[in-house]
Amino acid sequence: MNKFDLTQRPPRSPRVKLGGYVILPRMLDKGRAELNGTVGEYHFACPLDQRFLDFAVLQAEDIRQLLKEGKSDTEVLAWVREHSKRDDFEIVTWSDYQVRRGPYDNEGRQYFNDSIEKLAPSRDDIITFFDLLDLDDYVSFGGVA
Repeated sequence: MNKFDLTQRPPRSPRVKLGGYVILPRMLDKGRAELNGTVGEYHFACPLDQRFLDFAVLQAEDIRQLLKEGKSDTEVLAWVREHSKRDDFEIVTWSDYQVRRGPYDNEGRQYFNDSIEKLAPSRDDIITFFDLLDLDDYVSFGGVA
């Protein structure tokens, strides 16, 4: 099975880190799947990916180009480090916040609650957006919430 076939398996969890950055490995999985035509229901440069891009002050097209060139995670990370100029403290602080981030306004709370109601109405332990994404990935590929 092609590990970048997101019609068969989900991308890496948003919690997985590369160089201290959460979200980045998931974004790379989606980018590679998009290039392979196997992205399924996922979207490269979605609002979650944009959180990483905005923090790192990078452009999705630059990352896409690196993936088109066949760059590995390690090579992409080296490029990100060279172009982002974020220090380790900023990266750790930002990543920690992203892991803990939950809905913060009425619109976000409504979306969050509606999603939980659809995926796992009896669950009361889903409190962050990463919890919700992990649950959605699991249920989308046949898992029982």
